Order: sequence, then structure tokens, then C-alpha cells
Amino acid sequence: MVYPREVLNRLKWTKGESLDDAAVWYIHRGAPGDSRKIDGTCIRSLDRFYFETDEATIPYHRILRIDYRGETLFEKDARAKGLR
Repeated sequence: MVYPREVLNRLKWTKGESLDDAAVWYIHRGAPGDSRKIDGTCIRSLDRFYFETDEATIPYHRILRIDYRGETLFEKDARAKGLR
């Protein structure tokens, strides 16, 4: 099983890959459909249990899907399939 933290760390640290080319959907209560999409360019740091953006600290367990250069690298469950 692939975990979202592993995916984001791979994109950040692997030569030739970049968080800037990623899109992350996560649970955001109160937003339309209770989810929100952010671009990888908004990610400021990756911690052990969460990642940080300029606006929020988001726990990895809230991530629904990670896309990278047109390919889905992580998808949590059937709920995330409706985000396309």
C-alpha cells in the first residue's frame, strides 16, 4: 500500500521530480463536496504527520488523491473518484 506521505516525499526528494507538478485533494469540511484541491507549489514543508501550506497545516490522513503530471499516484477510496 502506498501512503500519501511517501508519495509527497518521493516527489520532493527524487531528482527529476517536483512537488510543483503535483495536485493534492484533501478533506476540507465546509468546502463544496467537503474537499479542496491545492497545487504542489503551495506546499511549504512535509512533516511526519502533516504537510504545511501558507494557509493551513493538513494531516496526511485527510489526503484523498495526489495527481502528478496527469497521473494519479495516490487515491484514498471511492469517494476520491468523484473529484475528477
